[in-house]
Amino acid sequence: MSNWNLPIRQGHMDKPDGVYFQNMTGKDIEERLEKDDIILIPIGSTETHGPHAPYGEDTLIASRIAEAVAVRTGCTVAMPAWYGSHPMHHLGMPGTIVMPDDTFIAMVRAIIAGFWNAGFRKQILLNAHGQEYIIPTAIQEFGKRYQVPALIINATWFNVIPTRILDKPHGGPFETPWVHSDEGETSVALNFFPEMIRMENAVDTYPKGVLPAEHIDRPGQGLHRPIPWYAQIGAVGSECICFPEGVVGSATLGDASKISGGIEELLDYLVRLHDDILRVYPPGKLPENMTLRPKEEIEALTKKPFSEGWRPLYTVAYPP
Repeated sequence: MSNWNLPIRQGHMDKPDGVYFQNMTGKDIEERLEKDDIILIPIGSTETHGPHAPYGEDTLIASRIAEAVAVRTGCTVAMPAWYGSHPMHHLGMPGTIVMPDDTFIAMVRAIIAGFWNAGFRKQILLNAHGQEYIIPTAIQEFGKRYQVPALIINATWFNVIPTRILDKPHGGPFETPWVHSDEGETSVALNFFPEMIRMENAVDTYPKGVLPAEHIDRPGQGLHRPIPWYAQIGAVGSECICFPEGVVGSATLGDASKISGGIEELLDYLVRLHDDILRVYPPGKLPENMTLRPKEEIEALTKKPFSEGWRPLYTVAYPP
């Protein structure tokens, strides 16, 4: 297992150090694409996380994960998407900004298109919020709308290490089941931005399922129950009514050491994914046999931006 020096205490969003696309110059990006044309796109949310944790927790987790991988590999990170899709039971919570699903899908699809047009035709969408059910739709819509060669992958971090987020009765490290802003999520936050977590304000709540436990799986789907958590309404109550604290579980039990090994496993995996992509598709090489567009059209679209004969992506489909 690699040494990631957890907790990670420093972010890169305001630093011109070659991590974030938005902090780099055109010349920087031109040189980067020759060496590594993968971009990580953190996707999070703005939602209540109780009295002890920041509203941007999901987005900060995704961003810190992406930063760590980029520093290790040399790839690029996009500034994160701060607003996300939400299930019905999140409606009404103050501070939870609910993007309409069609708007969210269009936003993610447009982000993919914009970075593809800039030369980043291999993308890992790094999700850290309970919206893993909808990001693949945006990816598929991009593929069908543009029909250009690309490698676009959605990686929801807790789905990468599902057994690491389980409670002890199911073989995991936690005293209580993982739900939201609780023991598990607070433990993760303490590994990435402990300076933003106020454990003295942490509270506990006591969630209870409506149906027998055998039916509905929990986030991460590590128990392999028949029905994913997002494939229902009515099996859980409204957060605004049942959990006005913004915590669903035992936040007071949060401890960075409980999940640090899992985070290292996650980061190791993402580095392997990055390296495997570049091994199969070195910079400039793209998947073949995945588009019905004429060869000459694909050749023009996939040229280096502003090179002779290049066509922007938006000449074949707009709006994005």
